[in-house]
Parts: sequence; C-alpha cells; structure tokens
Amino acid sequence: MTTSPLLALPGACPPPEGSADAGVAWHYGDPLGEQRLLLSGQGWVDLSHRGVVTVTGPDRLSWLHDLTTQHVRELPAGGSALALILSPHGHVEHELHLADDGTTTWISVEPGTSAELTAYLDRMRFLLRVEVADVSSSYAVVAEPFAEPHPDLPSYVIPQVFGEIEAHDPASLRYVPRRPDVWVGREVVLPRSGLAAYVADRPGAGTWAWEALRVAAAVPRMGFETDHRTIPQEVGWVPAAVHLDKGCYRGQETVARVHNLGRPPRRLVQLHLDGSAARAPERGDPVRHAGREVGTLTSVVEHADLGPVGLAVIKRSVPEDADLDVGPDEAAAIAAAQEVVVTA
Repeated sequence: MTTSPLLALPGACPPPEGSADAGVAWHYGDPLGEQRLLLSGQGWVDLSHRGVVTVTGPDRLSWLHDLTTQHVRELPAGGSALALILSPHGHVEHELHLADDGTTTWISVEPGTSAELTAYLDRMRFLLRVEVADVSSSYAVVAEPFAEPHPDLPSYVIPQVFGEIEAHDPASLRYVPRRPDVWVGREVVLPRSGLAAYVADRPGAGTWAWEALRVAAAVPRMGFETDHRTIPQEVGWVPAAVHLDKGCYRGQETVARVHNLGRPPRRLVQLHLDGSAARAPERGDPVRHAGREVGTLTSVVEHADLGPVGLAVIKRSVPEDADLDVGPDEAAAIAAAQEVVVTA
C-alpha cells in the first residue's frame, strides 16, 4: 500500500484500521464541515490509493467496448464512462471509471485491484493492437465536486444519472426512478509527483466526506454494495454502467434475461439509522425484518444533515414499508427506516 504525501497536511487523520480507504486522509479535522465544503462546489478529495491502469493502441476503445458492459466504441477524446466487467454468469467483477484523452484510456479502479484487472486485460488482448499497463505507482487520482472534465488532465465524470433526483430515461425509471440525493463530481488523473502542487492553497476533504455524499445519493461502490453474487440490476447500475442496446459481452445473457423476463433477487435500499443507540452500526452488520436476517449493511456514514445513514442490499421479498433493524444480534439491534432505491 502506498501512503499519500497528502497525509502530511495539517489536520490529516488516517482512517480506522482495516478501512478499504487506507493510505489517504479520512478527514482533515472537520469531517462534517468538509461535506458542506464539497456540497458548495469547493475542495478536493485525495483518492490516490485507487489503482490506475492505462490502455493504449488504436484498437483500445473497440476492445474495451467488447469486454465491458458499456458502449465506449465512439468515446470521444475528453469523454468518460462508467463500465463493469462481469463474470460469465453475469456477476460483477470490476467497476471501471474510464477516461479517454484521444490516445490513452485511463482506468481508475478500487484500491488493491489494479494488478488483477491488468492481468485479466492482458489475457484478453489476443492479436489486437492494445497495450495494458498498471501505472498506479506513477499516477494518482484526486476527486473534485465538479460536473465537467478537467481541461488538461484525464477526467472521469460521475454519470449524470447519479446527479439527478428524478429519473428521465426508461431504464432509470424502471430501476431507480427517484434517487434520495445527488452526487456530482469527477476523478482527475495526474502524475503522483504532482499531487501536492495540484491541491496547494485549496481546502481539502477526506474520504469520510466523499463517502457521505455517495451514500446519501445511494450510489453503489464495488466491494461495498457488491459480493460474489451481485448482478448490476440489484444495486442500480443500470443504465449508468450498463448499456442495454450494445453488442455481446461476457455476462450479457444474465443482464438481458433479468431485464426482459424477471426481477433481480435482491435490491439496494438506503437506511436511516437510529442515532441514539449506544452502539454505532458497522459495515457488514446483518439487517433483520421481524427477527429474520434479510440482508447486510454495506456502507454506513455520519452525514452532516442526515445523521447516521447507510446502504444495504436486502431480499426483494421484504415489504417496502417494513421496519428493519441492524446489528450483530437482536440484543444490539439498531432501528432502521428504509428508503427503497432499486424498485424493479
């Protein structure tokens, strides 16, 4: 794990032991104020613990188009997209934040997964004119609360559907017709050696604040809202990360079958948690309905306005108006009011 030089900034506090976001600042002394800073359209977030993979060569976009769930064959220079790589059975294996600069496709991925992704892509090159490289040691990611790409640096812009409360297109209306909040931002890729200079003289926010905005908008994150069984529809990745009218890709049969003939077995919900409980809820806690375990708390944050709020993936059979509780056992249960996110 690479420790960010930005952890040396005044007030920087590393995340708790075992955090998936180890190596970067959890906050800089005021986690709730940092959320409001981002909501005001200011600041930055150090995401330099994320992996960065590059794909070069004239066949890169058509090749990625065929390998992933997203339509990227005609992605323009300066464009970006959210894509997934699925297993043959349609389960999510990688979440890719893509940005193309006209000669190189830059891919930002979850911490610790770039080597696995690079190895997979290398195996799939065959005779195509593409080259794959894990450049995580040389390049870093910084998030900013802006809805447009950086004019000079590769930028993944959070999909527009995550920045809208009310859905408009048919696929969104089917799966996530209404989002509880919006999440607007971009990930900028820059040389790791230039991190300090890039953020100089600007206030920063930690991953606590960035995650709070994500959870408030009920946006899934790989490794949090996913497990080995997750299919894209369960967590609301259609259509943001899945193009329903493109050509074949690995796992497409499952996506098409669920879309055309059925409903996903689980669904994403947002949970508003009782903040008066003696024990704070933890990611991984079981979610129960009427004493029966029905899902898992996948993310939990302290939000500046909402208080303790989380995301959970639960069984579709749970009534939408059911009272839930969260905790390792019934004796330590915390009351949770659910807000349905995925409705299909």
